[in-house]
Amino acid sequence: MTGDRGRCAWVGFDAGMRAYHDDEWGVAVRDDRRHFEFLVLDAFQAGLSWAIILRKREGFRAAFAGFDPERVARFGDTDVARLRADAGIVRNRQKIEATIRNAAAFLDVREAHGSFDAFIWGFVDGRTRQNRWTRTSDVPAKTDESEAMSRALVEHGFSFVGPTICYAYMQAAGMVNDHLVDCFRHDEVRAHARR
Repeated sequence: MTGDRGRCAWVGFDAGMRAYHDDEWGVAVRDDRRHFEFLVLDAFQAGLSWAIILRKREGFRAAFAGFDPERVARFGDTDVARLRADAGIVRNRQKIEATIRNAAAFLDVREAHGSFDAFIWGFVDGRTRQNRWTRTSDVPAKTDESEAMSRALVEHGFSFVGPTICYAYMQAAGMVNDHLVDCFRHDEVRAHARR
């Protein structure tokens, strides 16, 4: 734990990380556009720190049309060139091109399942998994569910969705409650999930 309130140790003292932890991380997402946002951000985070992604979040929002998958799916070569020159985001060509492909795959999943939300929550039977970790070292990097999710997303045409990225996404989207038990957010997130 760090700081004046009991928080998960990974938060540190960065104000952006604290706000993200205190207000968003682990809260159940049920909105398709928010799902797409977290998929984009978690893919770009691969190999980088989450703090870097959070600092560039508004840049990503502007660059990727407010995380609208319909608009992003229509991006072409001109957009890729524009994004490669955009200092407000991580300018990795593979991740940029994957995001555009993932937007199209996201729309295909939504078409097949009525919503991306309905599809993705199926990996946890529609309910937040309530974990009771006492140490950061207890928290897994991937699970059977994240491996199944990764396989399914790859089958649907997604990339940058390995099991570890999928588990980070599950944590962010509130599919699992991985706040440590002595973190003040653990019980709050648990109560929110019951609503």
